[in-house]
Amino acid sequence: MQTASTNICERLCNKPICEISLLLNIPQSAISGIITRWKQLRTTATQPRNSRPHKMTERGQRMLKRTVCRSHQLSAESIAKDLQTSCGLQISTRTVHRELHEMYFHG
Repeated sequence: MQTASTNICERLCNKPICEISLLLNIPQSAISGIITRWKQLRTTATQPRNSRPHKMTERGQRMLKRTVCRSHQLSAESIAKDLQTSCGLQISTRTVHRELHEMYFHG
């Protein structure tokens, strides 16, 4: 079964990229990428990307949040040492700082 987007893509794939670009007012590079994706995957949807896993687990994030809520005056270095001794988490000061920033704890 063909959908409307399938019909449009198949119709536009036969036209020159410059003509499609002018027709839709989209850059030629974007049109080229969309056509390539359509020909390879038969979809124009954005595919999930591979990314580096977070260094901290959810458990580690909960413990970090609990530690910060207990005492707001701790430095990132002292929090990292505290998590290393109490939980056995190997975590750098930089990671603690980044995670706190992502949790909207700005200091």
